Amino acid sequence: MEESSLLFEIFLLPKELPISLPHLTPLNTTDTETIPSAPPFTIIPTNLPLIDAQSTAPPASSARVSSSDTSPPSPLSPPSPPSVHQSPHPPALSPIPTNAPSSPATSTSSPNTSVTQTSNDASDDSPSHESGPTTENQNQNPIAQQGPIQNPPPQEPINRHQMTTRSKNNITKPKQKFSLMAKLITFTDKEPRTLNQALKSEHWRRSMSTEYNAQIALRTWDLVPPSQGQNIIDTKWIYRIKHLADGTLDKYKSRLVARGFNQQEGIDFGETFSPVIKSTTTRTILKIAICKDWCLRQLDVNNAFLQGTLDEDVFVRQPPGFVDPDKPDYVCKLRKALYGLKQAPRAWYMELKRYLEEIGFKNSLADTSLFILKQRSTLVYVLVYVDDIVVTGNNKEAVEQVITNLATRFSVKDLGALSYFLGIEAIRTPQGLHLNQRKYIHDLLAKMNMHDAKPVATPMAVSPKLEKSGALHSNPTEYRTLSPTTDHWQAAKRVLRYLAGTATHCLFISKSQNLNVHAFTDADWGGDSDNYMSTNAYIVYLGDQPISWSSKKQKGVARSSTEAEYRALANTAAEVRWVCSLISVLGLNFTMSSPPVIYCDNIGATYLCANPVFHSRMKHIALDYHFVREQIQNGMLRVAHISTHDQLADALTKPLVQSCFHLLKRKIGVSQAPPS
Repeated sequence: MEESSLLFEIFLLPKELPISLPHLTPLNTTDTETIPSAPPFTIIPTNLPLIDAQSTAPPASSARVSSSDTSPPSPLSPPSPPSVHQSPHPPALSPIPTNAPSSPATSTSSPNTSVTQTSNDASDDSPSHESGPTTENQNQNPIAQQGPIQNPPPQEPINRHQMTTRSKNNITKPKQKFSLMAKLITFTDKEPRTLNQALKSEHWRRSMSTEYNAQIALRTWDLVPPSQGQNIIDTKWIYRIKHLADGTLDKYKSRLVARGFNQQEGIDFGETFSPVIKSTTTRTILKIAICKDWCLRQLDVNNAFLQGTLDEDVFVRQPPGFVDPDKPDYVCKLRKALYGLKQAPRAWYMELKRYLEEIGFKNSLADTSLFILKQRSTLVYVLVYVDDIVVTGNNKEAVEQVITNLATRFSVKDLGALSYFLGIEAIRTPQGLHLNQRKYIHDLLAKMNMHDAKPVATPMAVSPKLEKSGALHSNPTEYRTLSPTTDHWQAAKRVLRYLAGTATHCLFISKSQNLNVHAFTDADWGGDSDNYMSTNAYIVYLGDQPISWSSKKQKGVARSSTEAEYRALANTAAEVRWVCSLISVLGLNFTMSSPPVIYCDNIGATYLCANPVFHSRMKHIALDYHFVREQIQNGMLRVAHISTHDQLADALTKPLVQSCFHLLKRKIGVSQAPPS
């Protein structure tokens, strides 16, 4: 009877209601049906809890009803697949307690199913038989009489997923690799590469005007009409940002340069050699100045190459951006040298040399870039490296007079006390002078994008040895003439990593009065795995200060360790003799207490020096043998044996383990630089 009444109620629905029992959809679908004149009905099992009609039914004015609100699962229809816009898992329904207030929606009691009205806002003109059964069932349902059902607050989702991190899964951020040829983009102004880029900045326009006016004031050229047969050289502007020793901005420098590669030998240039001061000479003079507490002054010559007079006829085009509007086709006949010309450095050196000789200086025979002024008890030294000049002497007034004379003849900038010379930072303290290359190392690491590199304790690994064999480096843009392997690439980066940790290390020049010369010499016999050539190394000391060092590969294969050590000994003897000759021409009232000593750790080489032993096996090194023997017989030097553990030059011949390397480094004289 109950089943027939259910069917009777279904058949009483309006004909316009498009409901088909086999196509009823589950509760979690989103399909909608149009109901023109009757409220929607939903067939649900009686064993499911009642749902709040107000929370599930759409407004009465809506023409479409969601099937998820009106179509619960039915045994008469198979479950349909979830919609593409819907989660495949229907939301969980919370059980409704029996004492909870019921929805005002009516329902028809049935053992298996019930018909529940899902909208309280039925149309007023709907037939009375459509709402009659619902009202009757509502009065019979005690739960429906208790009022609307209040949904419980949503529960917090339970996160059952175990927390994990990249480090727990051994996932690390890959280290970004940079090319050694890459340049770091700094936050300062970029140096322009073309004239158009420079003209956009007021700094560079002012810098170019300053350079051009300086050349006009010096009468660097004369404008002449071009003629056939002239080799006219192009010109261009070069831009550089100059920094002080602490890295701060100094000035914007513009230079007009000639494209010297277009010059023709015999027409545009002749001799081009120009000497510069040797680093050994510089350290020797610094040692003497600190030992005797002399002042150290530094000068910079402005537009140095424009001071030299040319002996040849050289024609260049007018400077870009500064062409004479009245004579646009004319060319510049140079009266003085211009940057970029092959003979420009020599022309400047000869001009400076002539003037220094005019005011009483003499050119040193040991180093032609060292000029010495000796008048009675006055002694002044001038060291020249292109346009960088260092002046020192035992008379402060004489030093000031020399600086005044140079400023009168040339455009000179007085930089005061020596602080930064040829990439070397000089820090003077009451104890002595500290020399370091902190700024140079930082600039190098920044240029190679390795300023954050992890430091290492030694510059080279003991193993494996570098060989030609191996996988070639994959990126050809990161090297030039050589074809390195991956091992060579890693070795080069290791040197930079070593520099990153030793940027503050320095050489300390003390005020010790000891000026005796001694040296250490060593050789790594057959150290090259490719051609088995040996490596020479030496360190020459003036007192307790190293002033000269070298590490070079021999030109031939040595057949024994004694032969390799003897060749290294001969090279060291030549360097020691040159240092002694340099000291002898400085005009110091100083004589060495004993001949220079060369320390060697090879007994065979030491024995050959002390005894006139010569046989057929030593013919191929006869020149080296006789040179060393002559120096010893004349009393100019002495060779002594030393233990291998005390051989300081051993650090320059091959890679060493960390403990041995640091021990020798301290003995050589490397220390920590003071804060600048």
